[in-house]
This record gives sequence, structure tokens and C-alpha cells, in this order.
Amino acid sequence: MSITLLEEVNEQVKNGNFVALSIITKACGSSPRGEGTIMGVLRDGTVIGTIGGGAVEDEIIKSSIEAIETQRSGRYEYSLNEANKELNMVCGGNIEVYIKVLMPKRKLLIVGGGHIALPLHFIANVLGYDIVVFEDREEYCNEERFKLADELLLGDIKENLKKYPINNQCSIVIITRGHFHDYEALKTIIDTEANYIGMIGSKVKVKKTIYKLLDEGFNKDLLNKVYAPIGIELGGERPEDIALSIMAEISLVVNNGKLAHKKLQ
Repeated sequence: MSITLLEEVNEQVKNGNFVALSIITKACGSSPRGEGTIMGVLRDGTVIGTIGGGAVEDEIIKSSIEAIETQRSGRYEYSLNEANKELNMVCGGNIEVYIKVLMPKRKLLIVGGGHIALPLHFIANVLGYDIVVFEDREEYCNEERFKLADELLLGDIKENLKKYPINNQCSIVIITRGHFHDYEALKTIIDTEANYIGMIGSKVKVKKTIYKLLDEGFNKDLLNKVYAPIGIELGGERPEDIALSIMAEISLVVNNGKLAHKKLQ
């Protein structure tokens, strides 16, 4: 088993990519590679390593992409007999392959460590998110306050956001202490691959921010992906209620859900 291959697979997952890791668990007859051979496949069909080449590898790649799309790991069998025209193989035999879907962990980037951020990070933890807090005030960015946070980035918020590797598994919540800081944060991350960007504020303040960015030349379609004012109308005005409405909106967007009751009529 190649350590280099596994390191590359791990790096892809860390960068926010889904990887289907295939391993030959059983090989009978003239299979191209033996038991324990591994190969990684990304969603776009990019291959890391090889499991033997030829038509059988093509079939495994197809199965891997399907496994990523359904997010289901499973065992697959492939026949390599001469009579199997579908695979067009000249050698005989059978192989069993287990395909394990490796999913990147979702991250919640909380920009601002104020009163909403605290319950927000508790709820996000329950949902299995890695939590990253950005703040420039030490009293609002410490381990005692954010006990469940995975990363606490204290310092210039704008600069820390610029340096942070934001990918398509990151959801960003902008809830700083002031309108100007919200604007600066949004301007910094608007053109990233984040799967969700939400910003707190009244409709009036949100409009001012959006119009300001439009005047500065930012694309309208780019700004349309911002959820602001942030959250779903669940009712309630406590920080806990607002935090819940924010995480509900993130779940709705990221999971392609529907905002509808399931109540029987």
C-alpha cells in the first residue's frame, strides 16, 4: 500500500474534496493487480494511483463517482472472464473491490465572537462542524469562551480571512460588532468557494453594504449568493434563537433542502 498515495488522498480531503478510495479485497484468476491494491478517485474522475488499468479500471472509476454522488460506500464485484464482453478483457478471473467514500468535514467560519457566536458554535458542534472563530478582541476569542472551537484566530480579521484556506466545505457567518467590520469581512470572502455566506444586519444596513460593493465593481451575481439579513424567520429574538435560525438556513442551503412543513393535512 503506497504511503504517498494515501498522503495525496488525505491532502485532497483536507482541501475539501470527496475521494472514493478503492481497495481490491479479493482477486481470483488472472486479475491485473492483487489484493490490497488501492486507487483514489475524485468527483470529477481524476485518478490517484491505479488498480490495473484497462476496462476494469474504467468500471471502477464509474462506480467510484457514483459512490461519491450518493455518498455511500460499498462492495463491488467485477468479472474478468473472456466471455464478459462488457469489460472487453482478455484475461479471466474475478475481483472484489470495496469503495470507501471519504468525505471532507464541514467547517463553520464564525466572523465575530459576540453574543450570537457563542450559542452558534454550540449548535454547529452538535451538527458535526469544525468551528473556526475570527476576532480581533482577546476577551471574545479565547478557549474559555469558545470551548468547542477547533481554531481561534485572534488578530486582524480581514488579514486572517485572506490567509485562511476557504473551500467548498466552508460555511461563513459574518456577525461582527459593527457594520464597517461586516463590510470588510464580506468584501474579503465574497469571491471564495464557500458553500454559504451569511451576514447579519438590518435590511437598510445590508442594502447599503451591497450597493457599496456594487459601486466598487463587484459582480451582482456574486453578491446575490449572500444570505442577508442572515437566518430563517423562526421567531424569537434571543441570541440562541438567532443562532438556531442561522444554522437552520445553513443546513437548508448546504443540503439543498426545502423550506416546508411535513405535517399531515
